Amino acid sequence: MFRYAPGRYGVVTYDLPAIGHVVEATPDKPYLCLYLDFDPVMLGDLALRVPPPPGAPSPPIGKTVSDAGAGLLDAALRLLRLLDDPAALPVLGPLAEQEILYRLLAGPDGARMRHITSSQGRVAQVGRAIAWIGKNFRQRFSIERLAAEAGMSPSSLHEHFRAVTAMTPLQFQKQLRLQDARSLMLVQDIDATTAAFRVGYESPTQFSREYRRHFGEPPARDIARLRASPGLAVVT
Repeated sequence: MFRYAPGRYGVVTYDLPAIGHVVEATPDKPYLCLYLDFDPVMLGDLALRVPPPPGAPSPPIGKTVSDAGAGLLDAALRLLRLLDDPAALPVLGPLAEQEILYRLLAGPDGARMRHITSSQGRVAQVGRAIAWIGKNFRQRFSIERLAAEAGMSPSSLHEHFRAVTAMTPLQFQKQLRLQDARSLMLVQDIDATTAAFRVGYESPTQFSREYRRHFGEPPARDIARLRASPGLAVVT
């Protein structure tokens, strides 16, 4: 669980399932968040030119939240201000984005950011495994099949997959299924049994049991609570 607050930033280096809940917002002090889908080419170029930060490298876990320094906050604010200057945005926007990426690479999460630019090694192989599960999570698959897709042994895949995602591949698949089913029930207004079959479950009873264990409530009660709580966002 990661808690955002004013002056903090989050980095997501892999396509992982997440649930966000706005815990404090009022009409006078609304919640405002900046999301930046950065340019991987720009990041890779900067990673070659920016010296790694001192200290031990951070683990390659796919999510983190850290305190932002004054330089990073200033660069993000200048990028936001460009929204009111459409003529300058195409010219100055990439410069502000470049500075943001520089601040991230030079900061406490610099080593984690560098993992994104790796095209070889275990980190890249885990990235391929994550992408493959993301496309095939509704289907049955074996660890051996996934390991072959990633170019790893099953034991190595387990070890490095857990280091990046804090989950096993099958736990990761289960989270994607449950998140997808939750989204289907919430957006398309379908019942739990239909959602269970659609995301790959063969037993509605098993689906309800795992749904309650993961989200804390049975599907119908959870969806009713979500509809009454506009601050909760499901990201898949």
